Amino acid sequence: MVQLNETTFASYVQARYHQASEGPLTDFLSRRGGNLYLGDALNLNELVARYGAPLEVVYYPQITKQIRQMQAWAQEAREATGYRGKFLYTYATKANFAAEVVQTALAAGAHYETSAANDVEIAHYLWEEGLLPQARLILCNGSKEPHYLAAILNLRLAGHPNVLSILDDLEELEELRNCPLPLAFGVRERAAGNRAGNHLGNNRFGLTGAEIEDVVKQLEGSPHRLILYHAMVGTQIEDSDHFLALLHDSMIAYCQLRRKVPSLRYFDFGGGMPTSGYKLDFKFDYAAFMHRLMAQMRLVCQDYNVPMPDLIGEFGRYTVANHSLFLFEVGHVKAGQQDAPAWYLLNGSLMVSFPDMLLVEDQEFVVLPLDDWDAPVTPVRLAGRRTCDSDDLYPRPHQEPLLLPATGKGLTVAVCGAGAYQQMIAGRGGAHHCLNPEPRRVEAREVKGQLILRSQAPQSKAAIMQQLGYAPSRVAIPLPQVAHRKAS
Repeated sequence: MVQLNETTFASYVQARYHQASEGPLTDFLSRRGGNLYLGDALNLNELVARYGAPLEVVYYPQITKQIRQMQAWAQEAREATGYRGKFLYTYATKANFAAEVVQTALAAGAHYETSAANDVEIAHYLWEEGLLPQARLILCNGSKEPHYLAAILNLRLAGHPNVLSILDDLEELEELRNCPLPLAFGVRERAAGNRAGNHLGNNRFGLTGAEIEDVVKQLEGSPHRLILYHAMVGTQIEDSDHFLALLHDSMIAYCQLRRKVPSLRYFDFGGGMPTSGYKLDFKFDYAAFMHRLMAQMRLVCQDYNVPMPDLIGEFGRYTVANHSLFLFEVGHVKAGQQDAPAWYLLNGSLMVSFPDMLLVEDQEFVVLPLDDWDAPVTPVRLAGRRTCDSDDLYPRPHQEPLLLPATGKGLTVAVCGAGAYQQMIAGRGGAHHCLNPEPRRVEAREVKGQLILRSQAPQSKAAIMQQLGYAPSRVAIPLPQVAHRKAS
């Protein structure tokens, strides 16, 4: 239990998270010379001093780091276990469709996983532009409406040999098997969907065992091939024992099917890989997990006397969650009710910038101050000042309050984990809740060893009003000039 009396934020972090106030804080955040860094390269204090807050910060090299580190862990595991199959890193693009994000993942060697028709059309465009190599797999997941099926067929008929439709329903096969060119198929195992028992919505995905047998029969004698078995068991699974236990029955099912279908060669263990973007004390041994995954798959294959498959992982949050964060300034402090923590009111909206805060039960985010680590801490709740919504607060009412420096007004805080799903759910551009404008966006990319910054102006009032159908104002209403507290 941390005693708050005269406890500084630095000593609180040391006591609560066993982290020194200088040096690495997570695998994507560090603190040096009193400044907070993203990717150990981008000085957040300097960015606030230059641009003010609110500010969205995007650091693309973190994506490359995430992918290459997982590829290295997988290669080490293959060598250590004698695993004969390959490992294919696939980026689940639904986590973040932004062009620079997708292209960064592809440049690092990722394969491509789609979830909708427009996603396939993006892949088609990237392939034609030479940005998506033809040798990469394009895995088409999810339920497929006519537009989605047409996009898959168009890509295959255009000549891409590695577009792979993972069947979610038998009706999809009825439409796709008439393709005049050979198609590659996968089947998604429905039983794996809610094996963990904590997400009812996952029950709807995939095929039953009987339906998979039907797929095998329908493809017999056709030019098409069944090559992939997909088992998606959950998301953000931080217990590796639990993760592997959930996958075990799917490994057996793969081997049983492989004995009947010699063309089967891929075992897709889906998503679920956790990310450090949401907890300062996050712990997960990725290298050990990959080692155990391959060792377990190898043993199951030996038991059933089938070749070891190529393993595919679909990485969404893991790939992109940590590459982006928001910086907010405390614009006002309001006392809480009796015996309740104070409110730090931010110059932005939490529910707009981080919709998972509302949608995912017990969702956490790493929140750190840029300055005043030597100041005493105080319990607070954050609230968005640019909406009038009672739900615009973090932590949620059933969660413990944050401990932050008692600096109050003018303190700048970093809220991390914005890179995966947040903008895809909240939308990018357009009009947001309570007309909250999107803040200035600073992007950092690495070119020939040099960090290059690009700043995009905040969303304008005129753009928002036009989106809603209002004519631009003929008279500009002057706004008061407010001085920002500069980072030290």
